[in-house]
Amino acid sequence: MSVTQGKNPRPLLEVRSLGKRFPGVRALHNINLTLMPGEVLALVGENGAGKSTLMKILAGVQPPDEGQILIDQTPVAIDSVADAMRLGITLIHQELNLADNLSVGANIFLGREPTRFGLIDREKIVHESRRHLASVGLKVDPLTLVRELTIGRQQMVEIAKALSIDARVLIMDEPTSSLSQREAEALFEVVHGLREHGVSVIYISHRLAEVETLADRVAVMRDGENAGELVGDQINHDAMVSRMVGRDVSRFYERTIRTGQTPQGTGQTPQGTGQVAEGTEQATEATPALEVIDLVVPDHPKHKVSFEVMPGEIVGVAGLVGAGRTEMLRCLFGVTQPLGGTVRINGRRVQLRSPKDAIASGMGLVPEDRKEQGLVIDFSVRTNVSLASLSDKARGGCWINFAAESDDTTDSIDRLRIKTPTADQVVRYLSGGNQQKVVLGKWLAMNPKILLLDEPTRGIDIGAKEEIYRLMETLAAQGLAILFVSSEMEEVIAMSDRTLVMHEGEITGQLVGDEIGEEQIMNLATGVTSR
Repeated sequence: MSVTQGKNPRPLLEVRSLGKRFPGVRALHNINLTLMPGEVLALVGENGAGKSTLMKILAGVQPPDEGQILIDQTPVAIDSVADAMRLGITLIHQELNLADNLSVGANIFLGREPTRFGLIDREKIVHESRRHLASVGLKVDPLTLVRELTIGRQQMVEIAKALSIDARVLIMDEPTSSLSQREAEALFEVVHGLREHGVSVIYISHRLAEVETLADRVAVMRDGENAGELVGDQINHDAMVSRMVGRDVSRFYERTIRTGQTPQGTGQTPQGTGQVAEGTEQATEATPALEVIDLVVPDHPKHKVSFEVMPGEIVGVAGLVGAGRTEMLRCLFGVTQPLGGTVRINGRRVQLRSPKDAIASGMGLVPEDRKEQGLVIDFSVRTNVSLASLSDKARGGCWINFAAESDDTTDSIDRLRIKTPTADQVVRYLSGGNQQKVVLGKWLAMNPKILLLDEPTRGIDIGAKEEIYRLMETLAAQGLAILFVSSEMEEVIAMSDRTLVMHEGEITGQLVGDEIGEEQIMNLATGVTSR
């Protein structure tokens, strides 16, 4: 517990009997919470527990239906984001909230632009932005357009933006979900510094190891209600999980079908070359579901990427933020046009000029940013699940097949255990984990042969992660080829039959079976190709 708390035992922020409902959903019921000055309070719970809703109420994004909020023991009304900011409360959203057509500096000071002689003082924006960016360890020109940054770097801009405001309460909703280990460690240093200066932090994360490291106190939520608190030595993985889900969940999921051997048809990639070596006799007899030869991604034009994925194989792609993993998946799915190379699907060369070509070839992509790229957020579960397959299942080639749409949606809800009151529920009102399941359901309705997953469990709680892992294993057992990108080391190690490691646009090596370990991955991810 911080020194500041000891000096001032009175709460800085209190929530009393707070409640909130959405159409068909009781998001919060009788929530009580306290936050002390200079305290790091972790808020944990499964997706749908109500964490993000509570934080949006505190930040003025949404109004409560009942209950009280107190600052310094005085009741306050937080009717807008501006009200929250005046009270010293700032929220870093789980989903990015930046204007991608503006520069980094313009985003940091958006709505609070300093002026000189009645005009925006651009020099001051650049100067001050550099200071705030340095505080989160991000080396980027403040004049750079946000759209030119990776998701991970955009997340760091969000944090810098929040730190630029003289906040008393800083709410961080899954702040490390898109960050590399190095960026996350820099963020932890920032959090420690804020606490020492008396700033209170509410830290929401599904990464329980982070919570153990950072939190002075943990508040647990389940099904929109309080589910207990943990302090000091009580804060450990098992205690948090038992209160979150009411059952034991393994720390890391492990595939039951892994053999630790090189999968059939898989050749060994020489380290540091990015080239697929000649395979074994079995490899010449089997046809890869996906074969990539000398692919040149525009973001890294100096390197050629080559690899293959066999039917029934799960191949992980590891690397630090900026390694080119997402950019490679976007090229494979036809979102971005490569500068060169060949792609074969089931032995047949294909031209992937657009996502439509990729879909027609039997591919599906679950993108890193589900809100912006994977869903139509204001459409229903039913509409989102059926979107990709509308034309294929249309009656007479032009009429929506409502029977097929209903069957696919019901199947997805049951198969993926999507928590929704009805199939017509607007996706915006689902939790992040259930939104992710809707994206998966959309592609599974197409019966794909190859599934590309970009950060498949980003922002998903520990219980929902296990469900996603089991689904990946089941799909692989049915012959689906899965290529997934993940920034979570444990996820890559647990789920990969084979791991490709990237560094600055190049595949620096491949690890198979028992070779897949944290030290080996990190060496390759940082450009160390020799053991």
